[in-house]
Amino acid sequence: MEFWRHPGDLRVACDRARAAGRRVGLILTMGALHAGHLALIAEARRRTDFVAVTVFVNPTQFGAGEDLARYPRTLERDLAACAEAGADGVFAPDVAAMYPPGDETRVRVGATAGPLCGVYRPVHFEGVATVVTKFLSLAGPCVAIFGRKDYQQLQVIRRLVADLFLPVEVVGATTVREPDGLAMSSRNAYLSPEQRSAARAIPLALAGACRAFARGERRASALLEPARARLAAVATSIDYVDLADPESLAIWSDAAAIGDRALLAVAVRVGTTRLIDNVVLGEDAPPVAESTEEAS
Repeated sequence: MEFWRHPGDLRVACDRARAAGRRVGLILTMGALHAGHLALIAEARRRTDFVAVTVFVNPTQFGAGEDLARYPRTLERDLAACAEAGADGVFAPDVAAMYPPGDETRVRVGATAGPLCGVYRPVHFEGVATVVTKFLSLAGPCVAIFGRKDYQQLQVIRRLVADLFLPVEVVGATTVREPDGLAMSSRNAYLSPEQRSAARAIPLALAGACRAFARGERRASALLEPARARLAAVATSIDYVDLADPESLAIWSDAAAIGDRALLAVAVRVGTTRLIDNVVLGEDAPPVAESTEEAS
């Protein structure tokens, strides 16, 4: 497996792979890799012939008071995991390489980035869009695979690629979950054992809404109120528990009657750790088995 530090090295490697007739796959991460990231690498291996992984904690997507300084950094372990998963190379640049002296250009995001996390993390998606554009520019024509746990991020990137005519196929991969349904996240490492137990309420709340939707419930209030109640019982704070259009992310009011598909997205804090999750009602399976839900 190759290891690159300089942006130009990633460009050369991807150009060389395409010149040899290989299709390039790209996985963008902030490191602290877990099974969810490795599933993205496996998906890229199925779809492409040359898989590049980035490991970069991007400072421009963190706001004041967020966890930039303490975000887990485990590069040596990440490199070993990527090699075992079959990645062809890892790009782990220094901050100064991605944002050199004099850097001032940012990618402005639009309505897709406005609701949900955009309300609570106002600089986040501009930082995401900027660094993703940089990485996609370096990689060139490729298949870029992102997890659906960060559903709003996925939609922002799809919009970015379409609007800027980038030669990239964006693939959304199914959220990988722990055995009890909690979505895998590098930030789960922040949770104490008690907080980790409390966080099970997140997939349970989503599962309850999935089952109600499958039974024919289409009133937004009837889908949202049980989920909000379940989360309020364990969360330190709740940013949102909302239903939205799964394409535009426009928020539906509690009084709405929804159609055949709807995004149910949540962002809560358990202790000081902010956790996000979602399901697309009418499309995704419940994140926990019915027997688990009933036993809780």
